[in-house]
Amino acid sequence: MPEKQKKLDLAVRGALWFGPLKGDGKGKKAKKGGQLVDVLVSKGKIVALTPAGSLDMRAEKELDAGGKVLLPSLTDVHVHLREPGQEYKEDIASGLGAAAFGGFSNILCMANTKPVNDTASVTEFMLEQARKSWPNGPRLFPIGALTKGLKGQELAPMAELAKAGCAAFSNDGRPVESTELFRRAMEYAQDLGKIVIDHCEDPFLAPAAGMNEGEVSSRLGLPAQPDVAEAIQVARDVLLAEYLNAPIHLAHVSCEKSVALIRFAKARGVDVTAETCPHYLTLTEEEAAGFSASAKVSPPLRVKADIDALLDALADGTVDMLATDHAPHAAHEKEVEFDQAPCGISGLDTALATTWELVRVGKLPFDAFVRAWTSAPCKRFGLPLNTFAPGDPADFVLYDQDAAWTVNAETMKSKSKNTPLYGRTLRGRVSAHFLAGKMVVGSISPGA
Repeated sequence: MPEKQKKLDLAVRGALWFGPLKGDGKGKKAKKGGQLVDVLVSKGKIVALTPAGSLDMRAEKELDAGGKVLLPSLTDVHVHLREPGQEYKEDIASGLGAAAFGGFSNILCMANTKPVNDTASVTEFMLEQARKSWPNGPRLFPIGALTKGLKGQELAPMAELAKAGCAAFSNDGRPVESTELFRRAMEYAQDLGKIVIDHCEDPFLAPAAGMNEGEVSSRLGLPAQPDVAEAIQVARDVLLAEYLNAPIHLAHVSCEKSVALIRFAKARGVDVTAETCPHYLTLTEEEAAGFSASAKVSPPLRVKADIDALLDALADGTVDMLATDHAPHAAHEKEVEFDQAPCGISGLDTALATTWELVRVGKLPFDAFVRAWTSAPCKRFGLPLNTFAPGDPADFVLYDQDAAWTVNAETMKSKSKNTPLYGRTLRGRVSAHFLAGKMVVGSISPGA
């Protein structure tokens, strides 16, 4: 059948694209300011990404993008969904709903459920809940517990968890004190073809204080954690990874000292990747100056010098990827004295808007944004990836970068609203989200 007569399932017309075109298989240089493109889809796969109107190919469903920004669907490798056991904070259905509306196609969820995800039955339950609530995605990839009960005393049945569908292993917010046990965990994970994700925090230096040790903590008289608490654990992990010739992934990096250590390790050829979060790129310790528990997070919000170092590290690839560390809590849990409140920020609803703003104002290059939210996490953890090359999964977002919205109970899809951004106006919102060519979120009218 001639190419122009080939039947398509979906054609999205006139989207604004800031990246290169890959329809010729070579990749063409992106145009400054972007260009209007058509996305052509068949059987859930990308057929072509072409300049708007350049191919005479009709589809069963035609949509007019109206110049909205085209993005590949995002991947989040660090999410807490709370089910089973704490569904009053978040359940899998509501968490995946927030992910869908936030622009995410792949979600890795941590093991700190009740019961802990340290058995195949818990993993299988989580996967079944995801299939029932969002059969077309976002896709859920559980992270298995590194130790039984996350207690740091005995390794979890890692082979059983991998077979059940766990994509990685982590002890989440309870760093493993024993370096010997952590070494064995890295070795077993490597044998299984999986990666250990470590929450880097020295367990003896004000663990989970939720406040950076510095000017604000001194002024408020609050217990606080220094940035060196994170860096010490980063140093341990990269030295072990080098010694074992094994991979390691570092969660939610927050400070300049950690960046320097990761850069040093990569220069030595260590197989290390790292993530940071939107709140570490946009907020400082001053958010907690009024004893606001909504800004209590572990590791804590730092200072502007750390933000600048993280942005530079994202741009040059020292920090590979972004993740939300979506940590939902009920209102009554946060509405207590600062030192009694749990750590955590709800981030799936706001992540795209806050990080795209960094691109819009020139603080983060577009290619670094795409790498950090798509290719880096997908390649590291073996997840479905859309680069808009022919044959890629048709997972993409139409994003209205000019839409203003206020962060509140009505606009957030997560059950929990614990964010220091609550009540603030953000710029940019998902208009439509397609997974394998199916619209899972949408407000775009059909084109002519």
